[in-house]
Amino acid sequence: MDPSYKSRKEAFVSNLAGGSVLEINAVTLVAPASVFLWSVLQSRLSFFTPYSTAALITDFLLNVLAILFATTLYSSAPWLLNVLLISPAFLILLNSRPRRTQQKAKPPQTATAQHGPDTRQPLPIHPFLTTYRAAMMIITCIAILAVDFHVFPRRFAKAENWGTSLMDLGVGSFVFSGGVVSARALVKDREHGAPLKKTLVQRLASSMRHSIPLLVLGLVRLYSVKNLEYAEHVTEYGVHWNFFFTLGFLPPFVEIFEGLARFIPSYEVLSLAVAVLYQVALESTDLKSYILVSPRGPDLLSKNREGVFSFLGYLAIFLAGRATGIRIMSREASSMPPQQTKKRVLTNLCAQALGCTALFALNSMYFFGYGANIPVSRRLANMPYVLWVAAFNNAQLFLFCLIETLSFPAGNQPSASRTDSEAERTAFATSRILKAFNRGGLAVFLLANLLTGAVNLTVPTLDVNNAQAMVILIGYAAALTAIALGLDKANIKLSL
Repeated sequence: MDPSYKSRKEAFVSNLAGGSVLEINAVTLVAPASVFLWSVLQSRLSFFTPYSTAALITDFLLNVLAILFATTLYSSAPWLLNVLLISPAFLILLNSRPRRTQQKAKPPQTATAQHGPDTRQPLPIHPFLTTYRAAMMIITCIAILAVDFHVFPRRFAKAENWGTSLMDLGVGSFVFSGGVVSARALVKDREHGAPLKKTLVQRLASSMRHSIPLLVLGLVRLYSVKNLEYAEHVTEYGVHWNFFFTLGFLPPFVEIFEGLARFIPSYEVLSLAVAVLYQVALESTDLKSYILVSPRGPDLLSKNREGVFSFLGYLAIFLAGRATGIRIMSREASSMPPQQTKKRVLTNLCAQALGCTALFALNSMYFFGYGANIPVSRRLANMPYVLWVAAFNNAQLFLFCLIETLSFPAGNQPSASRTDSEAERTAFATSRILKAFNRGGLAVFLLANLLTGAVNLTVPTLDVNNAQAMVILIGYAAALTAIALGLDKANIKLSL
């Protein structure tokens, strides 16, 4: 890469201040709005059953391109895009009747089934979780390439030291969602007493199976960046550290906290404790100035201090995500009547979103004599950042759950039953594209990084106009979607 062009690229993503939380909320609301329209089309018109070419194109337009347009062409008018998506949904609701779902009769349970050793029902499978994780994956994949073009506003790119931006939120949301899905294995293990039977060493060894692929990807990215002279933003994570290392080191560290959870059986408390202690260290010692302004020394810690110390904030985010996942997937909820199950999940998500929002406001603002007035910093991953990410993701989960509850009431039953009818209801309420992005998350994310690198090495992204940029981005989004659908059709699951 030409040195002068490389300098321009680095300057293009450096020293930015971010944008407002309200605008970020408006842009990210496009995902629930798109899912709402998709759900209305499916629940009222069965538009995506069977999955025809028209259904595929519409699915792609709603769940992929709408997010791309929200962050590019409609970046200055996100509320208009939301209205354009929601209005047709309401028109369909006013001019159609709910679809009646045929319920298959279930055979009566035998005495063995009722009292035998295998009577435990599997954990509930919530389509809204698939939707949430896939939407997060799509916006992440779009942003990592779109940020290199002028059509992607600079206020959406990562802030340098302080501030809130769309990409700052995306990084934290990626970690939070990982914490949410990690709760499934934890709930299963707790039910069978597995964590109590395994030693810490055994749990750490088991967690490394998830870590090693991510750490290898981190090393590959490090090698590629250094040897291809790819433009890099050193103050983002450090000289050698990258986001794959953060993701890779999370599983073993979380296992350590699983031991603490025996004495403090609340991941909310553990998450808050990590965030508070880290924030106290930032405010009461020289740690903050060391991370932000100290010269880089020759040692590895000094060269990678952003990645090393921000890891504590991401650990708190992961633990917060696991707390949310446990509440969603708990065995108690799945044993309740269907309507009570969804009501309880919605209530928990709403309470957690409001609680985190209140704490975030007290941390980052000052009004009526209250509040710490600490600015958000993704670079530090400080406490306001942790609370902002937790509040946003709980609110997003609440919206997706609410849409599913209202649009597919027949599916409001825990997926405890393994009958064909339950699988059909789940498939009926889930976008084919979103399901594919969720199942192939690791492969899609890796491919997105490879394609991003390929585009930047072959196309002068700073010098193309907006029309050319959109052609490249639409082609990129279509390629990712095609790969995800191909992996799903081949029944290959490589989720994060």
